[in-house]
Amino acid sequence: MSLRVVLLSAAHVHAPSYAHGLAAHPDADLTTVWDDDVARGQAFAAAHGAGFESDLDAALVGVDAAVVCAPNVQHRTLVEAAIAYGKPTLCEKPLATTVPDAEAMVQAARAAGVMLMTAFPCPYAPAFQAMVRRIRAGEIGRLRALCTTNRGGCPFGWFVEPELSGGGAMIDHTVHVADLLYRLLGEAPVRVQAMVGHGMYAQTWEDTAMLTLEYPSGVFATLDSSWSRTPVYKTWGDVMLTAVGERGTLEVDLFGAGVDVFRPGSRTHSLAGYGSDLDGAMIAEFIAAIREARDPMVTGEDGLAAVRVAAAAYASVGQLTPSPTA
Repeated sequence: MSLRVVLLSAAHVHAPSYAHGLAAHPDADLTTVWDDDVARGQAFAAAHGAGFESDLDAALVGVDAAVVCAPNVQHRTLVEAAIAYGKPTLCEKPLATTVPDAEAMVQAARAAGVMLMTAFPCPYAPAFQAMVRRIRAGEIGRLRALCTTNRGGCPFGWFVEPELSGGGAMIDHTVHVADLLYRLLGEAPVRVQAMVGHGMYAQTWEDTAMLTLEYPSGVFATLDSSWSRTPVYKTWGDVMLTAVGERGTLEVDLFGAGVDVFRPGSRTHSLAGYGSDLDGAMIAEFIAAIREARDPMVTGEDGLAAVRVAAAAYASVGQLTPSPTA
């Protein structure tokens, strides 16, 4: 029987993509949508052929797994509710807005013996996996430094309400690459420094952020985690990594493989797809890990590690109190 999945909130911009991934999977069905915004939840449920439930407990009783796509500050409450019902859970990134909240979520999952997975699709990118293999094979010699980016368009809505999101561009776009760096280097940074700016939209929330991360091995990395893409940019943004070694350099663009369409007799240009379906690969891993009763490729602990980096970045600019574990 297909796994019955509940979507806990349709607030996140990635919710439609996850719903598509569930619909395309032969072993999963999005059966229920819960949302504290009833109109939004009902509309999303109707659009994706699912039922709507306004009561959280009732929504969790009749399903096999949960996907959390709520505003960031609601992640802990919804994840802990799903875990209390024994439901394997995929939670949108960042896992939480503070280190203590992320730690509590991971501890709750461990104590209950319930799978918690963080929604990081980038590790499934073939380009990233190829980079890791080449570096570990010594192709460019000893790794010295990395230059990375995660530049996107501003999603607005609750993303620019820090009381719901936990910050601006830095919390939204730091965690993806922080996770990739952890996977590539196998270690957490010992120092994180950041600078933030407000020059794109001139609001109180940061729209640009530059981080420098130093690692125990001596490697350092830079990360541009900004909302600096205009609405007419060809994709939502980018994830790029340049690895500098003693004997060479590797560059990868995780979303650089596009299909460009130029129509005869006109000057129009369009894109027929862009990059791999990483969200689909992530959903497939979520379902496989549940079926095989194993840890997923991306765990709650991975989400916690990335939250620690983001918290340290905010602490460096005096916007958040650093956690002792950051």
